[in-house]
Amino acid sequence: MEPYEEENSNGNKWEEARAGAERWLGAAMVSLVIVAVIAFAYGYHQHSLVQQLQQQALATNSSMSQLQSQVNALTAKLNQASASQAPAPSGGSTTQADDTSDKSASLTTTPLPLPSVSAAVPAKPAPTKRPAAKRHTTVDKQYAQLQAQLNEQQKQLKETQDAVAKNREDLEGNIHATRDELNGSIAKTHDELVALEKKGERSYFEFDLSKSKQFQRVGPLTLSLRKSDTKRKNYDLAMIVDDNELNKKKVNLYEPIWIHTENDSQPVQVVVNRIGKDMVHGYVSAPKYKPSELAAADSPNAVPASANGATQSQTSNPQTSQPQQ
Repeated sequence: MEPYEEENSNGNKWEEARAGAERWLGAAMVSLVIVAVIAFAYGYHQHSLVQQLQQQALATNSSMSQLQSQVNALTAKLNQASASQAPAPSGGSTTQADDTSDKSASLTTTPLPLPSVSAAVPAKPAPTKRPAAKRHTTVDKQYAQLQAQLNEQQKQLKETQDAVAKNREDLEGNIHATRDELNGSIAKTHDELVALEKKGERSYFEFDLSKSKQFQRVGPLTLSLRKSDTKRKNYDLAMIVDDNELNKKKVNLYEPIWIHTENDSQPVQVVVNRIGKDMVHGYVSAPKYKPSELAAADSPNAVPASANGATQSQTSNPQTSQPQQ
């Protein structure tokens, strides 16, 4: 009976261990799926936000162009009004001279009494000045209206320009904030890399790559530099991730490359912070803990390491726990 009971106990322990492993594996898969869904939803939200801001910027630019065309049209009208405001100075004097000559001719041919001539002469100059004054007043009113419209259009143009500048600043701020949230902190120098490493959240591996077709192991990745452009500050990189070769072309300086591996719960980051002739310098950032370790730390049924050691010692030497007969 004793061997049979031992076999049953061993079989039960094996089943319990197998069930526990399946539970851990299921919990890890669920957590990975949740993280992937959250990351996809957040990325989609940020992408839609950027598209909305770009549409607003395009609409604002079109309104600016319309206001500019209106301002140009008002300026042309204003120039035409200014050109038409100056009247011909010789027309009035010629008419007065002709009237004077006609009057003198009529006086010489037809003798009239002196009192009637003196009474008729001063009554005629008044009607010739009234149309000029009215015309001048009308032109002044039109000029004032055009000037007011031009000032209003310039004011609206200035407000539109300010709104465009503000939208551009907001768009750039949102893009930078989104990039910072997605990319995390980026070290541009060795001292900044040391400061990030002191936080203890991730592991960092610095590297110096020369242009070559050979691959170099850096942390969890295998890298190979294929091209570096010091003028445009970009480079081409080849990587081997999970037995697959990946190529990244024209990657800018300080631009992070995110790689999702099968063994890491969080993506691995590759950053180049210095580009030279046929060489680059940078670092690889990887998560410190694996999914199994995170799941074990978050489990409420986790057993301390000391208890695991005691249980293993008792299992390896079962005779010490039996009383001597």
